[in-house]
Amino acid sequence: MTRIRRRFSSLVGSFCTVCGQVHAMPKKLKLRDPDHNPCLTESDASMRCLESNGFQQNFCQSHFIRYRNCRKFWHDVMVQRRMEGTTPDMPTAGERAGILHSYTDMPY
Repeated sequence: MTRIRRRFSSLVGSFCTVCGQVHAMPKKLKLRDPDHNPCLTESDASMRCLESNGFQQNFCQSHFIRYRNCRKFWHDVMVQRRMEGTTPDMPTAGERAGILHSYTDMPY
């Protein structure tokens, strides 16, 4: 029984817009999906910086700060949407582009 649980523990539900059902999606794919991860570009920039600087973190502090601010900003948006009862909690990539466009300069 635990073997089966471990095998499927990396699967999470993902809503299918085509058929309207929830399908299993591996966590690794979910983290790389722009609809689920609003800070994908900041995360990739941090990793590229680390790789190009021999994984010395002191050279990449500006990338880390930008990623942290991005996560905080979208977390606050998600909390606000939950309080308002808006679903899904995290806006899709298209909605996020509209939210960012409404700001005069980048919020993070």
